[in-house]
Amino acid sequence: MAVEVIKERYSSKVGEVVLGATKAEGGTRSHTVTVGGDSTLPFLHFEGEVPNRPVIAMEVQDRIPDWNPVVKKPFEDVIGDVAAWAEKCVKEYGADLIYLKLASADPELGDASPEQCAETLKKVLEAVEVPLIVVGSGNDEKDNEVMPQVAEAGAGENLLLGVAKQDNYKTLTAACMVHKHSIIAQSPIDINIAKQLNILINEMNLPLDRIVIDPSVGALGYGIEYTYSIMERMRLGALTGDTMLSMPIICTVGHEAGRAKEANAGADEFPGWGDLAERAVMWEAMTAAGFVQAGGHIFVLRHPRSVELTRRAIDQLMKK
Repeated sequence: MAVEVIKERYSSKVGEVVLGATKAEGGTRSHTVTVGGDSTLPFLHFEGEVPNRPVIAMEVQDRIPDWNPVVKKPFEDVIGDVAAWAEKCVKEYGADLIYLKLASADPELGDASPEQCAETLKKVLEAVEVPLIVVGSGNDEKDNEVMPQVAEAGAGENLLLGVAKQDNYKTLTAACMVHKHSIIAQSPIDINIAKQLNILINEMNLPLDRIVIDPSVGALGYGIEYTYSIMERMRLGALTGDTMLSMPIICTVGHEAGRAKEANAGADEFPGWGDLAERAVMWEAMTAAGFVQAGGHIFVLRHPRSVELTRRAIDQLMKK
C-alpha cells in the first residue's frame, strides 16, 4: 500500500546574504560565501530547497583569551599571533569563515585604539582569503569608536560586522552603509526585539539582504530549548512571508558552550562527569548540532574537533 507524504508548501523563503568580495567585486577574497535561501524547514528536502549549506566560522581573538586550556591547546603555537591563528584555522581545519573578535579594544583588556584594531584587521585579511566576520569587544562605548574605523579599513571587503543591539545600533549601521558591509543584529532570545531591531536597521536604509540575525543562543543545558524554539519561530515567520524575520541566523556556539560549567570543570571536581578533554569538545559540538537542526546558517566554533563533528552533521543533513 502506497503511503502519501503530506508536503507543506510555503509562500516565501529565508533571504540570502552574501559575505566577502572578490577582486572583481572590489575586495581581496578568493571567493564569497552565501548563506540562507531556504524555502523549507531545516533539511526537509522533500518540501523545498536548501540551496546553501550552513557554514562554520572559527573564532580568533587579538589577545590570548581566557578559554579552557582544552580549547586553547590546538592553537598554542599561534595563539599569540592573530593572523597566524586565522591562517591555521583555514589551512588546517578548513574554516569557511574567520570570526575576528577585537577583544583587546576593551578598556579593561588592553584598551587597543581604533587604529590598532584597524591594523589587526588588515593583518588578518592578508593572512587568509576567506570572508571575515568582525566584532568588537562588547564594550558599547569603545566599540562605537573602533568599529567605524575598522569598517573603513575593510572597505570593499563586504565584511559581516557586529554587533548591533536595540539600544546601540546606529553607529554600526551607518558604518556598514558607508563602507558597504553587512551587519549582525543581536537580540536577547526575544523574537519581538529581533524583529524590531531589523526594522530599525532597515529604516536607516541598510538593505535586508545585508542583515544577519544573532538570537543570542544558549548552550547545551543552559536554555538551548528556548533558543531552539525562538529560531524555529523565526524560520516559520520567514517562510510565511514576514520579511523582517527572513534573515539568516548566526549562532555563537563556542562562546556560549565555553561558559558552561560542564565544559570547564575538571574530573577531579566532578569524577562522574568523565574526561574534560572529551567533554569540553562534545559540549560545543552537541550545542552546534542542536542549532544546525533548528535552522542556523553560520556557526561560530572554537575547537577543531567540534568543527569536524559539526561539519559531519551538516554533511549528513544536506543529503537529499
